[in-house]
Amino acid sequence: MPLLRMERITKTFPGVVANDRVDLAVDRGEIHALLGENGSGKTTLMNALYGLHRPDSGRILLDGEEVAFSSPTDAIAAGIGMVHQHFMLVPPLTVVENIVLGLKTANARGSPLLDLKTAAARIGELAATHGLDVDTGAQVWQLPVGAQQRVEILKALYRDADLLILDEPTAVLAPSEVEHLIGVLRSLATNGKAIIFISHKLNEVMEVADRISVLRGGTLAGTVAAAETDPSELARLMVGRDIVPPRRRGNRSGAPVLRIENLSVRDDRGLRAVDGVGFSLFEGEILGIAGVDGNGQKELTEAIAGVRAVEGGSLDLAGLAASRGERFRNIGHVTEDRHQTGLLMSFRLWENLALKSSDRPPFGSPFWLRVGAMREATAQAIETFSIRAPGPDITASALSGGNQQKLVLARELGLGPKLLLAAQPTRGLDVGATEYVHRRLLAARDEGMAILLVSTELDEILALSDRILVMYEGRAMGLAKAEETTRETVGLMMAGMTLGEAATRSAS
Repeated sequence: MPLLRMERITKTFPGVVANDRVDLAVDRGEIHALLGENGSGKTTLMNALYGLHRPDSGRILLDGEEVAFSSPTDAIAAGIGMVHQHFMLVPPLTVVENIVLGLKTANARGSPLLDLKTAAARIGELAATHGLDVDTGAQVWQLPVGAQQRVEILKALYRDADLLILDEPTAVLAPSEVEHLIGVLRSLATNGKAIIFISHKLNEVMEVADRISVLRGGTLAGTVAAAETDPSELARLMVGRDIVPPRRRGNRSGAPVLRIENLSVRDDRGLRAVDGVGFSLFEGEILGIAGVDGNGQKELTEAIAGVRAVEGGSLDLAGLAASRGERFRNIGHVTEDRHQTGLLMSFRLWENLALKSSDRPPFGSPFWLRVGAMREATAQAIETFSIRAPGPDITASALSGGNQQKLVLARELGLGPKLLLAAQPTRGLDVGATEYVHRRLLAARDEGMAILLVSTELDEILALSDRILVMYEGRAMGLAKAEETTRETVGLMMAGMTLGEAATRSAS
């Protein structure tokens, strides 16, 4: 008997059928992957399981008994834990404090008193059992993102979860951290836990999952055994067609758009995040910035965009913009976090599209706004960029992640910039949306735009870039032409080797 069975789950919102009679079964000791395009209904289905939504119809059974959750508290009490893509942690609190937060006892089913010492001991036992190494006394803000994710998993295990839901768990992890997470998940499954693994990364799904269910347009497109399928078939199930990888033409770059020499920038803690970096970027070129997340890429792009001060060195934009304010307005900037810095989630689509240009034609002037022009331009962007939205008047929060990213891309490309900063442009996107973003970036490059592409996805860097610069601990490890380097060489540079050292190691 499956631990979990969801039968004919249907959930509708005004004008949208999010789930249409979806079935899902998960066994104990199984890692079950849930795939689908952005907006396919994955999150809605899991929210129904976790008590955030009540299904319109259908039923949920745990160990053969029908359950109905009115809140996550009910789901947690029934042994269900969920690790969200955006972590639900309180940064100033310690690991132990975050894990016991909301509990009245040191153990979800234990002592009647809240004893942090007892809690820390049990957390340590759980961490050792499942390979979830973390400093229980550290404040969460001090931890790298991979460790924060381990805290989220420990929080669920501490509450005696038998079923774990992981939403895009590898979206912000380095390759080594992904490997560690996969090992942790296998250990949990071996110990009888059931795991639902939501992801867009087909190769990872193939590596970790026992079975895979694919949603398309709110319905179940199919459930297959991982050993009996391949990424191409999964992509076809997700989007209903074959996915064509991007084709990079030979480099035909023009005049320099950006020159950086010996640049130094500090992060929010006052530590030097960019240390003596230098490069040039030309018209009609994509320069890829590779590296594990947190090695200065964010601070570099923010300094170029004018939203972070430069400590030292020179940053020449070839007359494109003189002041930091002008850079913010005139440089296209797809930020790495569409929720925090890319969009105003409570604003309507037309308000978001005009955020950076509402005081100039065709949207208005410093003294008045042309709302009609903004709405018309947004309606056109919805069509041009294939944004799945009923119209320009809904809020950004009503869109799926992929469609939010398309809205950001529509706004930034709509500025007609000579320079586009694209930071993690496909983070959290499905294969169809990723293919679309890649095509738009290549088309903009072919029209003469200079693009600085920052990505932790090595395949993306290699597929789109004309040249590749690798950053490690704020420094540049080397700059190479894409056609003259290899995946192994770039990977070694991401681990701290210079270009020469990595090339020699790769060749040996």
